[in-house]
Amino acid sequence: MRVDEPLPQGPYRSRALLEQWVQEFREQGHSIAGGLDVALQDGSDGGDTGLVIVHLENEYADIYLQPRQGDPFWEATLTSRLRDRPLTPYQLAALASELVVAGNLCTFLQFKSLDWDRAAGASQRLRRV
Repeated sequence: MRVDEPLPQGPYRSRALLEQWVQEFREQGHSIAGGLDVALQDGSDGGDTGLVIVHLENEYADIYLQPRQGDPFWEATLTSRLRDRPLTPYQLAALASELVVAGNLCTFLQFKSLDWDRAAGASQRLRRV
């Protein structure tokens, strides 16, 4: 956790923080075949919660990554496909690879969130002393 960043409120992560984490994931050498965006998403209180979107190259769909509502654990939502798409064995293997990377990113974001929450809790406890 950087000192100049505000403490998190609930399980939500700002777009700026998620962009930082996604960049860290990329710098570790992970390759995203399609595209990867962090979109601004308004929370129920109007705050910036961020949303990570994996654009699949080998399927007509996206995967949305976000914390589950009310807890720090993350989930992946595969959007509806627009139409059927026949795949060669190689395209199927490439799609499987994309799904593995999306799963790894979701796991990475969950662990970053848990670390962030732990650090924020420790910081708040120190302030009370």
